[in-house]
Amino acid sequence: MASQPGGSGSSDNFKPTVFFGAIGLIGILILFAVLNAGAAGAGFGAVQSYVTHSFGWFLVLTVNILLVAAVWLAVSRAGDVRLGGKGAKPHYSMLTWFSMLFSAGMGIGLLFYGVAEPVMHFSNPPVSAFSNPDAALPRGLAGNAQHAMGLTFLHWGLHAWAIYAIIGLSLAYIAYNRNLTLSIGSFLQEAFPRVPGWLVDVIDVLAITATVCGVAASLGFGSAQINAGLNLLVGLPEGGMIQAILIAVITGLATLSVALGLDKGIRRLSEMNMSLAVLLAAFVFIAGPTVFLLDAFVQNIGYYFQRFIYLSTWTETYTPGDWQSGWTIFYYAWWISWSPFVGIFIARISYGRTIREFISGVLLVPTLFTFLWMTIFGDSALHIELFGAGGLSEAVNESMPDALFAFLANYPLAQIASGAAIIIVATFFVTSADSGALVTAMIASGGHQHAGFVPRVTWAIAIGVLAGALLWSGGTDALQTAAIVTGMPFALVLLAMVAGLLRMVRREIPPQD
Repeated sequence: MASQPGGSGSSDNFKPTVFFGAIGLIGILILFAVLNAGAAGAGFGAVQSYVTHSFGWFLVLTVNILLVAAVWLAVSRAGDVRLGGKGAKPHYSMLTWFSMLFSAGMGIGLLFYGVAEPVMHFSNPPVSAFSNPDAALPRGLAGNAQHAMGLTFLHWGLHAWAIYAIIGLSLAYIAYNRNLTLSIGSFLQEAFPRVPGWLVDVIDVLAITATVCGVAASLGFGSAQINAGLNLLVGLPEGGMIQAILIAVITGLATLSVALGLDKGIRRLSEMNMSLAVLLAAFVFIAGPTVFLLDAFVQNIGYYFQRFIYLSTWTETYTPGDWQSGWTIFYYAWWISWSPFVGIFIARISYGRTIREFISGVLLVPTLFTFLWMTIFGDSALHIELFGAGGLSEAVNESMPDALFAFLANYPLAQIASGAAIIIVATFFVTSADSGALVTAMIASGGHQHAGFVPRVTWAIAIGVLAGALLWSGGTDALQTAAIVTGMPFALVLLAMVAGLLRMVRREIPPQD
């Protein structure tokens, strides 16, 4: 059985070119955002527009390739390969494993967009909604509602988790089956021996930068939502300074959590916030239109799979506009910018799983939970718009961070539910920041799993400072740009990784009798 790789956390593991290269790049971005906020905001907008309109097709193609590869790995004989060798046993129960990967993967986003996104698609549908007429698709408001949920499922479904599954499996495979360090550089050098060392360092710098920007974007959204909730509950004013203070406070908590390590800090917080999130979803499900939600869950999944190929390959070609760049392309780039962080983290906790078990756990279980979550919150909000008092469309279009709390105001015990939502966002905030700091410290130490205390704390602080700087300079638009610009080039790395993974795993499949 292959042993788990990892270093001692000593200075021998420190890679100065990677550490200082990434810190320098992020530091320049922070200074630019803080010292010249006006120019930074305009620059972020121009960069986002150019990248999304010129390379959106590339991201759409990339995520589809990754999904097809993940499905092949799960259904083929490659799925029998066990991470760590035939006798390897998982270190975490299935429930704990799922809680940790899900908290790291999408926690804040589900709370921020769970109500806001379906309502936004419902009230502002893309031109594509009926550009491919379907006699079975209802027209008018009902059609808008159905398509809104279909688009939401596209953005949060199989494609997103396929990105995480491929990079996580690639790293777990070389760490536990080839006994190498848990790093993208190690994978590329194993898969492509002629890759020069300087290019590996560049890719590691890009991975750290993408991770920090992707997590910072999530923290920015989370702080805006916490601020909105506290404004509702205690009258705390909404604004950039308040959100910066919130980021500082919760980054401090994340620093404490990351200092405690994976089992004492991140694991316990992940289990706690998943429990709280499930309780909030159960409250909305029971107190809301329960039968309507059960019907909607079945119909939404059917609609998603019926139009899967069309939704997955739509590129806004014949209906020129910028809807897709602000939604689908942003999401794909955001998931990719998170992929080094989430991939390494999932690999770190997945020793002992078979490839089939890994793909099924990472791809299917979180997707089904996400679909259930989006149905409970999204369809409950749409029910209010279609059959209830209405008013959510106006509230969401005015302020997306306020969406969840405007929605909960329609339920009994609204103050208590809103308070619980703030706590859940805050705990997801902490698990995202501390997991991101742990992973960036690992990348900067060459993939060793026991990166030292100082690097972990350094990256936790860097993530918080960057989130505050981006909010200061350009609000959520700057956060989106940071995720898109760093995610786009890393898509090339993911394509190289899937090619290398398929080649290595196919060699390990035993011949048939």
